[in-house]
Formats: sequence, structure tokens, C-alpha cells
Amino acid sequence: MVGRGFGWIAGLGVGAAVVLGVQGVLVRRRTPRLPEAGGDRQGVVWPAGEASARSPLRIAVLGESTAAGVGVNSHEDGFAGHLARSLAVRTGRAIAWQVAARSGANTRVTVRDLVPQLEPADAVVVLLGVNELLELRRPLAFERDLVTLAAAVRRRLGPVPIVLAGMAPVGRFPALPQPLRGVMGVWAAGLDRAMVRAASAVRDVRHVPAGVPVESAEVFAADGFHPGAVGYRMWAAAIAPAVAGLCRV
Repeated sequence: MVGRGFGWIAGLGVGAAVVLGVQGVLVRRRTPRLPEAGGDRQGVVWPAGEASARSPLRIAVLGESTAAGVGVNSHEDGFAGHLARSLAVRTGRAIAWQVAARSGANTRVTVRDLVPQLEPADAVVVLLGVNELLELRRPLAFERDLVTLAAAVRRRLGPVPIVLAGMAPVGRFPALPQPLRGVMGVWAAGLDRAMVRAASAVRDVRHVPAGVPVESAEVFAADGFHPGAVGYRMWAAAIAPAVAGLCRV
């Protein structure tokens, strides 16, 4: 059964489905395949560039291609590096960061393959949902997957706070043609609402909407889909207050 809010997609008809399918194939063919960020997948950022007497706040970034830094050369310029620097400025503490991520990973793969890679952390930031979008995963199923993910993270790390980074507003991505952009935007919004529900259902899990002006070309990498360094910096800055708040620093 198609969930409420998605019935109109199912009712578009064969002709519209063909158009969307052709557009999807063309977008995949024309979109450059960018590698994951290179270099170390963990590091420490010191406030004001100096050592601190306090122990570092340990932050794990978990998830799909954006967590893996696709679109930049190193994690220093990716989400994890920018988040660590933003948190160091905000908290005055050293930030030890780690990345457990894989391009193409969905939530189920993350539970199976990536959560076991996590080292001890004080908070986990989850970047997921794009591959569920490409799979047209139903929102209720995605919600269940996220609750399962939160339980798996806490079995691994203990009762750590978790931040779910909201879905990117793909309905406004300039690189996607219409009507594909509109359809994917509606589905992405449904997945984002599933994130909100999952966060509400589990203690110390918070959903934070994406805070990136996607109409600006400077936020994107060369593929027009993943963030570049500017996009990761803006996104990390939008997430940092929630991380600091959940860590009570």
C-alpha cells in the first residue's frame, strides 16, 4: 500500500514513469563518479590551534557517501573535519573525530557493516537517507531502520546521544531535471519526516534539518550532487549546535 502523500506518484501513469526512468538513467550517466575522501579517518582538532587540559570530546560520523567525504580530497575538508572545527570553536574543547562510512551504504548496510567499526565516542552523527531515496525505500520502513540503527549504535557504544542529519532538499537541486527533481523532492521530504518520527521515538536522538542553500552552485562538488568543501562547512555548522547541546558542553 502506498503511504499517504505518495499515492500521486503511483498514479502518474506509464508515460510519466517512462520519462522519470529515462531521466534517471541520463542523470546517472552524466554525473561524474567521485571517490571517497582520502587520508586518515580519524584525527583531533584543538581549540585555537593549541592543546587543552580537558580530554577531547569524541565525535563519530557514521553513514553514506557524504559521511565518507565524497566531493572533497580529504576528511579535513569534509563533514567530519568541518564539524570538529566548528565544535572546537563552540565548546573550547579538543575534538577527536572518527569516520565510519561507505559510499552507497543504506541504513541496513550501516547497521551490519559500519556500526561494528565505531570506536568509543561521546556522540554519533548519522548521515543517511540518500540511498534510501534512490531505492525508493518506504518512509515507515526507513523509520524502523533508523530505530534499529540507534539500538545497534548503543549496543556498541553505550547510551551515547545521536544526531540524525536531515535529508538534503533534493527537490531544489539544480542538477536534477524536472519532473524527476519534483518527484524525488517529495519522496525525500517523506523520508525526512520518517527521521523526525524516529528521533522522537528514541531518547537522546535529535533530528536536525539540512541547513545548506542548495540553490548556490558553490556548495556542490563537481558532480553537482554531493557537497564540496563549502557545502560541508555550512552543513557541519548547522549540525554543531545540536551535537554540543546533546553532549551538554
